[in-house]
Amino acid sequence: MIIQSKRVWIQNIFMPAQIEIENQKIKQILEYGQKPVDVDYDNQRIVPGFIDQHTHGAYTFDTNDANPEGLRNWTKHITDEGVTALCPTTITQSHEVLSNALKNVAYVVENGYEGAEILGIHFEGPYLDKEHKGAQPEEYCVKPNVEEFKAYQADAHGLIKVITMACEHDEDFALTHYCASHGILVSQGHSGATYEQACLAIANGARSMTHVYNGMTGFHHRKPGLVGAAMRFRDVYAELICDGRHVDSAAINALFMSKGRASVIMISDGLNAKGCPVGSHHMFGGHEIEVYPDGSAHLVQAGNLAGSTLRINRGLQVVVEQAQVPFDYAINACTINPARALGVDDHKGKLCAGYDADIVVLTDTYDVVQTYARGKACK
Repeated sequence: MIIQSKRVWIQNIFMPAQIEIENQKIKQILEYGQKPVDVDYDNQRIVPGFIDQHTHGAYTFDTNDANPEGLRNWTKHITDEGVTALCPTTITQSHEVLSNALKNVAYVVENGYEGAEILGIHFEGPYLDKEHKGAQPEEYCVKPNVEEFKAYQADAHGLIKVITMACEHDEDFALTHYCASHGILVSQGHSGATYEQACLAIANGARSMTHVYNGMTGFHHRKPGLVGAAMRFRDVYAELICDGRHVDSAAINALFMSKGRASVIMISDGLNAKGCPVGSHHMFGGHEIEVYPDGSAHLVQAGNLAGSTLRINRGLQVVVEQAQVPFDYAINACTINPARALGVDDHKGKLCAGYDADIVVLTDTYDVVQTYARGKACK
């Protein structure tokens, strides 16, 4: 199969080109017009498929639900927004609930599904700071424990690739060391760490920060906190919810400009309420949430933000059009940067011969015209 456009995103520029797809891979990049094509996208933008490494669910399904068909429905339809790979993400709960959630993801991976590829599991909680728990249930927040985590990873059949935790509560950085030495990305989040504590965690193997600005110590010019550490350590990855509600567009721009093109990771932090009508109610982490008219999801009782219903294609639009971040910074944040963080950048994250044929076709208004997930057209 061959597709072409006058604007194909290759090596950080748009250029006229053809993409030849064979056996789920990009066989080669050809000159525009070189061969007869199956689909000509004219002047529409062709970019790499989006990777969402922090997303809890959508279409009423939550990763903690441990429902195989719910997970399969999610991966099949999330391609509508250009997502071709993702990490189903847990939320703090009892050991039994988390164990079942992990087993469910492993079961689906091993028994088949369609659409976006599951790259692994993002294990958010239960090792979080109670004061910065956000929408996570406080009653299940516990101190990091290596032996307990080993049991969770066994339930997941080794699929946990990212762990969010409050490293300041990790005694002697035992779990941080264990995860870092086993190829698991340690991300500081839902944390009350000082700047100095964050620095120590980084020195002991933490290489990422979870949804920067949210669920962490804020920036003050005398107490930089976790936000200050995220900006100061430019090679440490920084997740960012780019819906324009969790983080103001000026703050989005500030983080991108402080970290450069290679370290910000756009995430949806999407909930089970994603894709559901305004005013609908859902349970998240044992708490009731409601979808507001602006698309955000809030805890019914407390009123605070619980997570997002962001579509990644719209996140890209917010970053470029509202936050005025250069396009190459923005597109990297949802393609090659998460691929690199997850260790799959040798076959995902860019349009290049030999890479997976994960491709998105976008209009100038960021609507998704077509998504190819490992070469298969999803629309």
